[in-house]
Amino acid sequence: MQITLEFGGGLELLCDSVKVHNVNVDMPKGAEKLTMKDLLGWVRTNLIKERSEMFMKGDTVRPGVLVLVNDCDWELSGQLDTTLEEKDVVVFISTLHGG
Repeated sequence: MQITLEFGGGLELLCDSVKVHNVNVDMPKGAEKLTMKDLLGWVRTNLIKERSEMFMKGDTVRPGVLVLVNDCDWELSGQLDTTLEEKDVVVFISTLHGG
C-alpha cells in the first residue's frame, strides 16, 4: 500500500533529515486492513534511523507528537485503530521545543 509520510517540528532529524517519504507498506500477515498501529511499527523499523524513543513510547507516538491522517487529527479517527487506505497522507509533527 502506497502511503506518504511527512515529518516536521524536528522529527525529520530522526529520518536522516528527510521530511517527506513516499513508501510502500505491506499489510500484516492475515490482516484485511492496515492500521496506524501497524504503520507506526513499520516506521520504527524502516524509517527511524536513530533515537526511536524520541518518536515513540511503547507502541504509540510520544506525548507532544501531533498526528494527522489526511489533514484530520488522528484522535478524531480512532488513533491506533485508524484504518489507512491507498495514497493516504500521514503527518507527524513534534510540538515540543527545547529552550
